[in-house]
Amino acid sequence: MAKFERAGDVRTGVVGYGAAFDMGRRHLTDTRKAGMSPCAVAETDPERLDAAGKDFPGVELYPTVDEMLRESDVNLVVLITPHNTHAELALQCLRGGRHVISEKPFAITTEECDAMIREAASRDLLVTAYHNRHWDGCVLEALKHLHEERAIGEIYRIDARIGGYVHPGDWWRSSRSISGGVMYDWGVHLLEYGLQIIPSDVVEVSGFAKSGFWADETPWKEDTNEDVACAVVRFENGAWLSLTVSSLESNPRQGQLEVSGTGGTYIFDGRTYEMIRQIGNEKVVTKGANMPSRWDAFYDNIARHLTEDETLVITPEWARRPIHILDLAATSAKQGHAMKARYQ
Repeated sequence: MAKFERAGDVRTGVVGYGAAFDMGRRHLTDTRKAGMSPCAVAETDPERLDAAGKDFPGVELYPTVDEMLRESDVNLVVLITPHNTHAELALQCLRGGRHVISEKPFAITTEECDAMIREAASRDLLVTAYHNRHWDGCVLEALKHLHEERAIGEIYRIDARIGGYVHPGDWWRSSRSISGGVMYDWGVHLLEYGLQIIPSDVVEVSGFAKSGFWADETPWKEDTNEDVACAVVRFENGAWLSLTVSSLESNPRQGQLEVSGTGGTYIFDGRTYEMIRQIGNEKVVTKGANMPSRWDAFYDNIARHLTEDETLVITPEWARRPIHILDLAATSAKQGHAMKARYQ
């Protein structure tokens, strides 16, 4: 791994500066907050490239990734592009000698993740995914109660869910071939929460899906995301996790994650939690607000990893885990049986 004397020596750039969520500006701002030096933007839309120049005066502007890699001395490239481009762009940048951070999801398939990991390892480069929500206040609060305090005993089940009864929209995130499927957006975050809460290897995954209800009402037709999809994950320690993402949910349940333990239940969403503990013959209910999120921790860790050799929190192997689960779930839904997990 190439190291730098100080964070300011790490010259950062982004591929993609689209207007949606303004993520290009956020990434460059956050790398600067961590002490690194924004220097380059690659964007095919001239208007958005112009916006980047106004947001970061003096930053180098390139209409293609090829030109950025050929002409810029950027060290660390962040990919902010549609999901199905992450692997190809990551490999291109790694082969160009650059460290790479991919927006979540890391990629769409297990094979893509493995190719990215191999390429980075062969060149002693960093590759990872932007899992800033690893430090969401809701999961930090949950880990305090569930791991440190063991407030609900041994955890044996997680039910993760998100969705409503809603048209999926006409943007690219509703295309299965571009996005990966209905679970590749918020589903990746919820899985990453669950993988923190259940610290055990995945054994097998079963997948279920329903498609076709919304398809005729979108420009993607048969390529529209599933209306609802579910992954059921079996862990080596005997625990299990179910994830359901739905656009056909007419009666959404409380919370995004419901964690069951031998001594109670813990339910949380992005803002609050509710803990129901069984103490003797009584149920004791505790409610509260989650602690603040610490998203700055992601780029602070990246900067210290590249300058001080601090242990990387979001390793590429960790970023691969939710993608492998979703990949197996999609295959299982098509084939009608559980799929065994595969490790490198």
